[in-house]
Amino acid sequence: MSAGPSRFRSMLKSKIHRARVTHANVDYEGSLSIDPVLLKAADILPGEEVQVWNVTRGTRFSTYAIEGPAGIGEMSVNGAAAHLCNPNDRIIVATFIWMEENEARIFKPTILFVDDQNRIKHLGPEVAGPQTRV
Repeated sequence: MSAGPSRFRSMLKSKIHRARVTHANVDYEGSLSIDPVLLKAADILPGEEVQVWNVTRGTRFSTYAIEGPAGIGEMSVNGAAAHLCNPNDRIIVATFIWMEENEARIFKPTILFVDDQNRIKHLGPEVAGPQTRV
């Protein structure tokens, strides 16, 4: 008996949580410049699509990652997306991956927490917000 067709799900692959925008440059061609230390720790490749969620302003957009200068915590929003972010805004940078359902059920994303200078604080699991009872 066949198990049937494979099912695929789009799953959170990695996330940089509450990074601080260091620059917003409208005149650049586009993309999100990220310190390569953060790219590596978060398993994000240059050219990979990223979702950017601005915690400060409530805006969301997608673009692609590019490698910025190493070791300075750069998180520069470039091109048209710079209209959606200001320096010092807090953002979440997320990537997603398609995988078969059986793999998705056991997959654990990479969650990277950073400090005010976009230095790595720790890698860890995502914790749900406050629980309320109805």
